[in-house]
Amino acid sequence: MDAESNSMSSRRSDRRRRAAAPRQPLQEAGSTPYMPPLSTGTRNPSCKCYGDRFIPERSAMDMDLAHYLLTEPRKEKENPAVVASPAKEAYRKLLAEKLLNNRTRILAFRNKPPEPETIPADIRADAVQAKPAKPRRCIPQSAERILDAPELVDDYYLNLLDWGSSNVLSIGLGNTVYLWDASSGSTTELVTIDEVYGPVTSISWAPDGRHIAIGLNSSDVQLWDSISTRLLRTLRGVHESRVGSLAWNNSILTTGSMDGKIVNNDVRMRNSVVHTYHGHDQEVCGLKWSGSGQQLASGGNDNRLHIWDASMSSTVQSAGRTQWLHRLQDHSAAVKALAWCPFQSNLLASGGGAGDQCIKFWNTHTGACLNSVDTGSQVCALLWNKNERELLSSHGFTQNELTLWKYPSMVKMAELKGHTSRVLFMALSPDGCTVATAAADETLRFWNVFGTPEAAPKPAAKASHTGIFNSFNHIR
Repeated sequence: MDAESNSMSSRRSDRRRRAAAPRQPLQEAGSTPYMPPLSTGTRNPSCKCYGDRFIPERSAMDMDLAHYLLTEPRKEKENPAVVASPAKEAYRKLLAEKLLNNRTRILAFRNKPPEPETIPADIRADAVQAKPAKPRRCIPQSAERILDAPELVDDYYLNLLDWGSSNVLSIGLGNTVYLWDASSGSTTELVTIDEVYGPVTSISWAPDGRHIAIGLNSSDVQLWDSISTRLLRTLRGVHESRVGSLAWNNSILTTGSMDGKIVNNDVRMRNSVVHTYHGHDQEVCGLKWSGSGQQLASGGNDNRLHIWDASMSSTVQSAGRTQWLHRLQDHSAAVKALAWCPFQSNLLASGGGAGDQCIKFWNTHTGACLNSVDTGSQVCALLWNKNERELLSSHGFTQNELTLWKYPSMVKMAELKGHTSRVLFMALSPDGCTVATAAADETLRFWNVFGTPEAAPKPAAKASHTGIFNSFNHIR
C-alpha cells in the first residue's frame, strides 16, 4: 500500500512539475499577447519586438530555406533516438551551412526605422532662411493719391480711362484728353475736341505706349502720336453713332458703337475696315481682346455677351457679316465690365449693370458659365491681378466702392471706400501693382491694391510695336 501510494504521489509530483513549467514568451511582459515561436532556433533574449503585428516581406523570403527549417529540425525532434550515418550527418551539415548561411529566421520582417540623425542648429537655420515664409500682404484701405477730374462725364456706357505701357495715364474730361506721366507726375493736354465732334467717349492706348485712339460722340475715331502731339489720321464713316468702346489687337483697332456694330480697322491701310461683327441690337459698351489675340469679347446694352473668334473672320461670313462663336444671354442688364484671365486663357469675367449686379465667369471654348456671384451693386469695371489669383471690381449704385475677391472661392478680401459716387472706370499700371479709378465724383484715385510683385516685369520694348504706325506718312 505504501509502495503504491508512493508511486502515485511520485506520478502526481511529475505532472505538477510538467504543468508548472513556464512557457517561453516572445517579448517582454505587459506588451503584446503570446505567439508561438516561428523557428526552432534559440531566440536572442536581447531582441525586442516592436508593435503588435508582424508584416512579412514576401520579396525577402527564401522558400527553400523555409522548407528546410520547417522539415529537418522537426524530424530530429520527432526521432531523437535515431542516429544518422556519418555520411548523412556530413551531408546535413553541409546543406544547412549552404542554405542557412548563418540565418535562423524563416520569415523576414521590416526592421525598426532608424533613429533620425541630429541636424546641427546652424544647418537648420540655413534651411529655414533658404525658404522664408511668404509675408501676408497688407492691402491699404485708402487711396495713395487723389487727383481732380473735373467735367468727367457720368455715363456708364463710356470708357474714358486707360494706362499705357509707357507708364502714361490718359483720361477724357469733357472735350479734352489729358496725359498724366506716372514716372514724373507731370500733366499735359493732348487735344481739345471741337464741341461739334465732342465730347470724348472712349480712349485706348496702342500696344507701343506711344499712339492713342480717341473715340468721339460724332462717330469719328482719331489716332494721335502722344510724343509729338500730332493727329495721324481720322477714321470717318465707320460708324453711324458715338464710339463708346475701343480695343487693340496689334495693328487692328476694334471699335464698338451705339449703332450696335463692331468693326476691325487695320490702321496701316487707307481703307481701314477689315471685318464687321453684327450681333448687338443696342450700344456696344464693352470690348476686350484675349491675351492671345484669338478671341474678342463684346458686351452691350442689350444684356448680351458675345465671343468672337478671330479665325472665323475670314472663313465664316454671311453677306459680309462674321458669325459669333458664342452668344451668352445670362446677364439681366447691360454688360460693360469685361476682363480676360491672365493665368487661364479661356477664362473670361463679365459684370452686369444695376439690374443684374452679378459677376459671371465663362469658359470661352465651350460657352459654359462656370460661376455667378451676386455683388449687390452695379458692376462698372473688372481687373485681374497679374501676380495673384485675385479679381478687383468697381461698383456703382449702391456701394460706390472697390471690392477685391479671391479667385476661385470669390471670398471678399477687401472693400476699398473713398469715392462718393459710382466708380465708372478702372485702369491697371504696367507693373500690375497700382490701380487708377475715376468716378462720377470727379476724382481720380490711385490704389496700391495689388501690392509689389516678386519680380517686376521688364518694360516693353517700344521698337517692337512702332512699326505698325510707320506707314502713316505713306498710306496705301
